[in-house]
Amino acid sequence: MSAPTARTGILEIAPYVGGTSSLDSARRIIKLSSNEGALGPSPKAVEAVRDAAAAMHRYPDGGAIALREAIGARFALDPARIVCGAGSDELISLLTYSYAGAGDEVLYTEHGFLMYPIAALAAGARPVKAAESNLRADIDLLLEKVSAQTRIVFIANPNNPTGSYLSGQEIRRLRRDLREDVLLVIDAAYAEFVNAPDYSDGADLVEGSDNVVMTRTFSKIFALGGLRLGWCYAPTAIADILNRVRGPFNVSSLAQAAGIAALEDREFFDRAAAHNSQWRDWTIAEVRALGLDVPPSVGNFILPRFAAEGLHTADRADAFLKSRGIIVRKMGAYGLGEHLRVSIGREDEMRAFVAALGDFMNP
Repeated sequence: MSAPTARTGILEIAPYVGGTSSLDSARRIIKLSSNEGALGPSPKAVEAVRDAAAAMHRYPDGGAIALREAIGARFALDPARIVCGAGSDELISLLTYSYAGAGDEVLYTEHGFLMYPIAALAAGARPVKAAESNLRADIDLLLEKVSAQTRIVFIANPNNPTGSYLSGQEIRRLRRDLREDVLLVIDAAYAEFVNAPDYSDGADLVEGSDNVVMTRTFSKIFALGGLRLGWCYAPTAIADILNRVRGPFNVSSLAQAAGIAALEDREFFDRAAAHNSQWRDWTIAEVRALGLDVPPSVGNFILPRFAAEGLHTADRADAFLKSRGIIVRKMGAYGLGEHLRVSIGREDEMRAFVAALGDFMNP
């Protein structure tokens, strides 16, 4: 007798590993490894979960109708073209399963989100990386990698972990120069943090095409990562496909209730956005003053670069910060072994991080 054999490509997947959450230490732990909302969730979202908990024995609304209507109202989108998922990760996977398979290619950028190649391999497709220029997606280099087998192009905008973004004009050029049968997926998980005037989350492209999808999440500025809630905006035909392949109750009732409440709490949202802008910019300036290169970031994280060898490498910095109870994210899996990604936390957390980093750089 032989055991069942997994489909081709599955064993090539390196399982996704999230940011470290704990240390074997009696110290106070400061977690800056997962780009979570610095201020936590809206108190109104927490209250909504408490209220919904009494009915958790009931199945959730399988169509997430009230949540889709709330998303549509908040972002001026058609609720009929919104599909909700257990995090945007689920939607990325469903899109890949639905539109790529054996013999197909899924294209993404060199330092793009690791879920893109994972989803491609799980679907039996081949992930293909396009080089970036100065930690930024390059439209020409992406287009050079498009082949007859390309079925999906994933572009994270803004990109995690580099913090860079493409302008709306650049994204429109990418769509214009792709074949019509190639699906462009714009992963705008960090869109709410961006205030650059030339930025577009991609909704305008979805409105005017049959081959663009925008994905979003409640895990970042809305700080609902533990509830796993995401959504996408898609052409009608693609939304129909996603609704056919997703689980019938893929978004819990607690997540739906929290999402609606979070969307309605504009004051908390504005406070979270302002906090991130202030302390991201402050942290970048402080870390640069220590002699480290830090590229610009429009997300809720920064990506300082350390020495390739010697006393001030990323590995040594990571170990030193952990000795102070501060957890950041090593970037070797993204091909950025000289960098550490640091999420923006509360004021006291960022001050503690900068102080510890200063002690590392200048013992």
